[in-house]
Amino acid sequence: QVQLVESGGGLVQAGGSLRLSCAASRSIFSIFSINAMGWYRQPPGKQRELVATITAGGETNYADSVKGRFTISRDNAKNTVYLQMNSLKPEDTAVYYCKLGGNPGYWGQGTQVTVSS
Repeated sequence: QVQLVESGGGLVQAGGSLRLSCAASRSIFSIFSINAMGWYRQPPGKQRELVATITAGGETNYADSVKGRFTISRDNAKNTVYLQMNSLKPEDTAVYYCKLGGNPGYWGQGTQVTVSS
């Protein structure tokens, strides 16, 4: 049963932008707005790392590597969280995942982002 679905990934040149979306399925609508959401990424051959988080109240936190370039936001009416990525760099290439809640939480299946130099 798929409960979080990411979309918006793709191939982009360095300096470009992408907007990722993560939509919750109906089965978890009731807990979406009361839980923190996060975006994580796993670069090729590396471990998964935190990119950004947003609390139920809208407070945000970012990894140093993306501060000033990425923006996380949420629309509780649409049960969706977004990641606006600007000024993309080749080192941003990774599979991006969204997560709902704490551990273990709910994870999406991931969306590939490839930034060419």
